[in-house]
Amino acid sequence: MKNDNNSCEKRTAFVTGGSGAIGAEICRALARDGFCVAVGYNKGETRARSLADELCAMGGRAVAVKCDVAAYGSICAAKSELDKIFGFTDTVVNCAGNAAYRQFCDETETTVRETVATDLTGAMLVCKAFSPDMVSNRFGRIINISSVWGIRGAAMETVYCAAKAGLIGFTKSLALELAPSCVTVNAVSPGFIDTPMNARFSEEERRAILNDIPACRFGTPADVASAVRYLAARDSSYVTGQNIAVDGGFAT
Repeated sequence: MKNDNNSCEKRTAFVTGGSGAIGAEICRALARDGFCVAVGYNKGETRARSLADELCAMGGRAVAVKCDVAAYGSICAAKSELDKIFGFTDTVVNCAGNAAYRQFCDETETTVRETVATDLTGAMLVCKAFSPDMVSNRFGRIINISSVWGIRGAAMETVYCAAKAGLIGFTKSLALELAPSCVTVNAVSPGFIDTPMNARFSEEERRAILNDIPACRFGTPADVASAVRYLAARDSSYVTGQNIAVDGGFAT
């Protein structure tokens, strides 16, 4: 496997939501760069284990690890498992997400809490669990997957947009706190990425969205993974507190 991280030292990445389309592509990209990869999943166990097997077949080291980011106990259990398998986890990618397409008046207390728990609070709790070791080791990479809709907002996804906007604010604040310890914290905000999650849109809706994208195409999970690769690399040590929009110019 190719390793572009300018070090013989083996690195380990934990990707929450690793069984999803974007998360899986991030796992593949990091594995190609020589990372040991922990594929985090909550409900997609079969997909996560299949992906871990795929990465091992590529010549890497990978495991599937159950982690409900909405439950701090589950996060700590996942970290404990990774500590035993790999030792220090130096890179965390918070990719677990929960999106719903409904009017705000149709949201309930439960749906609001569930969305925020996964898309914002979950990332915070994962950082709380994993960042102390990064500080102690004076090295770490935290990459939060937000959304272009956290930048510009979107009707019918009000709670999701609010949570993703909060994740960008959290990223900037935590970056300031951890920078003296040589830990970088950045966000990646995908635009319209062609994934099964976006299959809910009709052809007419997709054409309307495409007309607003200067790059004249939808994004791919590989586009997002490329940005994550850069932020995870050792060479990105002077980049922190940033939000990179991978959106074909949509939010410009």
